[in-house]
Amino acid sequence: MQASTAVTPTADHIGTIFVSIELSQKTWLVTLHSPVRDRISRHKLEGGNQVELLALIEKIRARAAEKLGSVPRVVSCYEDGYDGFWLHRLLLTAGITNYVFDPASIAVDQRSRRAKTDRIDGELMLRTLMAYLRGEPRVVRIVRVPSVEAEDARRASRERDRLVKEQTAHTNRIKALMRLSGMAVGNPRRRDWLSFLEQQRDWEGQPLPPHSLAEVKREHARLTMVREQIAALEQVQTAQACPVPPPMAERRSSLQRLKALGPAFTATLVNELFYKDFRNRREVASYCGLVPSPWKSGGIDREQGISKAGNPRARNKAIELAWLWLRHQSDSALSRWFRTRTANAGKRAKRVAIVALARKLIVALWRYLTTGLIPEQAIMKA
Repeated sequence: MQASTAVTPTADHIGTIFVSIELSQKTWLVTLHSPVRDRISRHKLEGGNQVELLALIEKIRARAAEKLGSVPRVVSCYEDGYDGFWLHRLLLTAGITNYVFDPASIAVDQRSRRAKTDRIDGELMLRTLMAYLRGEPRVVRIVRVPSVEAEDARRASRERDRLVKEQTAHTNRIKALMRLSGMAVGNPRRRDWLSFLEQQRDWEGQPLPPHSLAEVKREHARLTMVREQIAALEQVQTAQACPVPPPMAERRSSLQRLKALGPAFTATLVNELFYKDFRNRREVASYCGLVPSPWKSGGIDREQGISKAGNPRARNKAIELAWLWLRHQSDSALSRWFRTRTANAGKRAKRVAIVALARKLIVALWRYLTTGLIPEQAIMKA
């Protein structure tokens, strides 16, 4: 998700129907303001019932057109969340101008205990939409909706990351069960590990108790299945069996020319970050959540650390890439900057500096993809 803070367009509120949709799995609360009525109306629909939603909007539009003498336009909004962007595409296809709001950018009451209901949130979104169309700057951030192809292309890399976490969890669980009996663990990811398991004995020369042995074998079966799925995913990515939009495929191949970037890492980086078109380096760092968060008020002037806003997957990959860059691109200008900055420094200073290096590196890669400018003294693959 990328939020825009550009100057918003102005629009005339006369002859416009404003709609905010509060989404949930069970119900949808539709809040409307029609130009022919002085009050806000609310309608509760069954969650996911897009047919009834479009019928409701069309009924309100027909009623307003009868009184105004012309067909009013409809502008709608909802918060980015569980339902993703399919509703946005549906509304656009129906001829409705729709905006997807970044939920964290909507101003709320700052009292310690504020009331929060679907009714209040619907009215708040409606007022925010009106303010945005009046041209009020920075009243809300609008999410840039990706294309269907770009959104689908990142499913493989996200699934792989999730499977890798499951693989680590199963491995750690097997090791923990073995150590409860004081036995050697070995490498549970080996295919012949079950044969190794049968030979293990505890300090009394006894094998694993039956229930523990059964649990370990079930964990190993799940681990084997996860590893097979990871191998199948990597094979599909290597063979490029799944279609990828041409711009994303070109950026993947460009990044793989740099040493320290492999196919799996490059695919994740492009799917999560570089499939978007950024206007400047500040947007790149902001999308990764690597921008500073100052706290300045009166005599107080301190830094709160990075914002951690935007895409957490992109931020994690950026920091992981910074460590890889230090290992494989040790003679580059960025690596030398990091070593100079952290000379004789402690672990905490290095952790802070690696975040700064990640921000610099992501911006350098963005320049490389958009202008062809190779990071200074970076090594390219043969």
